[in-house]
Parts: sequence; C-alpha cells; structure tokens
Amino acid sequence: MQFLLVSAIFACSNAAWATGTAAGTVIDNMVTVNFDLSGVNTTQDSNTVTLTVLERLDVVVTLQSPQIVVAPGETNRSLLFTVTNTGNGNDELELFIDSTLTGDDFDPLPASPAIYFDTDASGDFTVGDLAYVQGGNDPQLAADESVDMLLVNDIPPAVVDGWFGRSELTATSTAGTGLPGETLAGLGDGGLDAVIGASGGTAAVFGEYLIGDVEISIQKSVVVSNPLGGTEPTVGATLNYTITVEVTNGGIATASVFSDPIPAFSTYVTSSILLNGGNLTDVIDVDAGELDTSGAPAVVVRLGDLTLADGVQTIEFQVTID
Repeated sequence: MQFLLVSAIFACSNAAWATGTAAGTVIDNMVTVNFDLSGVNTTQDSNTVTLTVLERLDVVVTLQSPQIVVAPGETNRSLLFTVTNTGNGNDELELFIDSTLTGDDFDPLPASPAIYFDTDASGDFTVGDLAYVQGGNDPQLAADESVDMLLVNDIPPAVVDGWFGRSELTATSTAGTGLPGETLAGLGDGGLDAVIGASGGTAAVFGEYLIGDVEISIQKSVVVSNPLGGTEPTVGATLNYTITVEVTNGGIATASVFSDPIPAFSTYVTSSILLNGGNLTDVIDVDAGELDTSGAPAVVVRLGDLTLADGVQTIEFQVTID
C-alpha cells in the first residue's frame, strides 16, 4: 500500500473579529488519505472532529481626556473614557468609579450620579447625557464594540493651585473575572464556557484634574500732558496710559491677550504702543502688538502664557483728546 497524499479539510464560519474568531464558531476537521490499491487510486476519509470556539473575556478602558484644568469648588467636571469589549463574544460590562486613589494631592468628589453615557458624543458632561445605573443599564457590547463614558466629579473648595486629583473608571465583565486562561463553565455566549483573557476580564484607567485657579492683577493709570504746559485734560491734551498685568499666584494664564479700546472723543497717537519699554508697531506683524481697526479701534498686545515668574508686564500707549 503506497500513500500518495495526506490532506486536512477544515469547514468553519468566515466570521472573524480583530480579537479573533467569534465565540460559538464551529470548526470541523476531517482527514482524507489518498492511496493506490492494486493500481487503483483510492480515497478514504476519517471521522470528523468538531470544536466550538469558546468566548474569551477581555476588556480595555482608554482615557480620552487630557489633564483637566479646574478651579476650587467647581461642580460637574467630567473625564471622558472609552470602554471596549476586546473579547470575541457579546459581553455585559459593569462600571465603577473610584475617586479616592493614592498618589495624588486631593480626592475629587463624585457627583450623584457620577457615571454617564456620553449620549450626545460631545466629549463633556451635558444635561442630555444618560446616567449609568449599575445593574440597570450596564453596557452590552458585541466583540470589538466600544462605548464612551463620562466620570463626573465636583472639585473640593479647599485645594491649592497646582494640586492634581485622580478619578478612575473600572469596567468588569459581568460573566466573571479571574486569572488568564481560567474557564468559567456555562457563562459565555449562549451557555458556552467562557475563558478569561489577558485582561482578567476587567480593566481600570484614571484621569486627572489639575487645580489651575490663576489670579491676575491688572492696574491702569493715566498721565495728562497739556500742550499749554499744564496737566489739565483740555482739547489737544495727550493722555499717557500705563497698564500693568501680573500673575500673583502659582497658576498659568494661558495665551493671554491684552485689549484696550481707544476711548471715545480721543484719537490714538501713531506708534505709541510700548511693551515693557520696547516699541511695538501699529500693524499686525512679527511683534506682539498692534492697533486693531477691524472694529472699534483698540490696542492689542499678545502676552502669551504668563506665570508668577514672568513678573509685571507693562503696556503703554497714548491718545489725544479731540
């Protein structure tokens, strides 16, 4: 008996996910042997071996929000997360919030309720978002399906600029959790056994709030120069305005822009804008300021990101009384 070819024939569903073959997929396997028998080509099949793919329980939570800058005492500040079923079957996920984590400076105060579906896909908490009720509307996700969730917290009033606080979202398969590879009999899709995946059937990620309650001191003064030699504000007198801007705490005044409308009954003095003693042109160019004439005329100076370390920023300009 001479064997010419041994081949394996598989018959299975074409359904496939990025996470693997779908739970419940049947895999059949049969061996065919071809051989010569007294010069006659003969084929003989083995029995068919059938396997059903079990459900793998896996979940991933991804933080979508950057560090959120907040002020003391603010309410309903949200963090955005995406929860994804990375298993290969339908899974129901239970959600939890924890705002008492170690390693931060303060504990955010969970709102009531504190977990919401981002119903309007705005990425932030709004009145139209649906509240999550544990055990009532747990997300039921197909394989590879995701849902965006919001953690909503209040900020304690007694916090200090520069402090950060963390809030964590946990998503857990209601089918169960355990060590990777552990089997949960009958708890998978359609009564199949479920196998714990690499995540253990649960995942948790935290986001951060940063206290950034910046305080700015702005002072404006004027000196009158009368063409007759005095300091009386008469027609033709020059008004020399000086404005100081200063950050007085540890916060950051991001992308600060100074804008001061030219007073009524006066005319701007050409090329009179100064920033910290240096001249700025009246047109939009490479320097930090200009006379904006797109609407009511105003002196505009872009001060950028200001901190306490930048000290006092002094802007000066002149007008004459019409």
